[in-house]
Amino acid sequence: MPISAKIRMPLDIAMTVATLVLMGGNYFFESTAVHEILGVVLLVLWAVHITLNRRFFLSLFKGRYNVFRILQAVVNCGILLCAIFLMVSGIMLSNHVFSWLGIESGASFARNTHMLASHWYLIFVSLHIGLHLSLFIRGKVATGITFALAAYGIYAFIARGLWKYLTLQQPFFFLDLERGYLLFTLDYIAIMALFAVAMHLAMTAMVKYSR
Repeated sequence: MPISAKIRMPLDIAMTVATLVLMGGNYFFESTAVHEILGVVLLVLWAVHITLNRRFFLSLFKGRYNVFRILQAVVNCGILLCAIFLMVSGIMLSNHVFSWLGIESGASFARNTHMLASHWYLIFVSLHIGLHLSLFIRGKVATGITFALAAYGIYAFIARGLWKYLTLQQPFFFLDLERGYLLFTLDYIAIMALFAVAMHLAMTAMVKYSR
């Protein structure tokens, strides 16, 4: 088995964990430096991920497109676009890793951009997982747990007010500390499951009715 094939799954898991931790903003750590460093680590992991899957991006303007390929292109390009905005806004807001650049203007724009891009990034990553969900969940138990999480994800999406972040109706990120970090993580995992399952079901339906 090629080395690239061996590291794909650990890489995807590491990226998902990093994403969930970063979604907690600076609430998880006393120092904002940890958030910045982890953000850089995630970008490095994305660079590795894109390198491993470079054939997809190199073939974007080649061949014919079917429904699956269109969705894959939209979702993957959405992730890439969000990652670029996160990187630029993160550098502008940096107080540690990139503070040597001396960027002092545009903080308000960068803060809004960072919050908007981070939540859309979560949605696109979840949809990306949904495109390949059949590779991750196998068996009735795993399927049942995933669908149960997705059902709870509807409540979590509303309770956490994600739609407000996605439309910039919430001017700042808020983590309800009374609900705790564990429940926050569970809620966001459930939200990811919700969009992943929604994409999986949509793809299944399209394949079924296109025959």
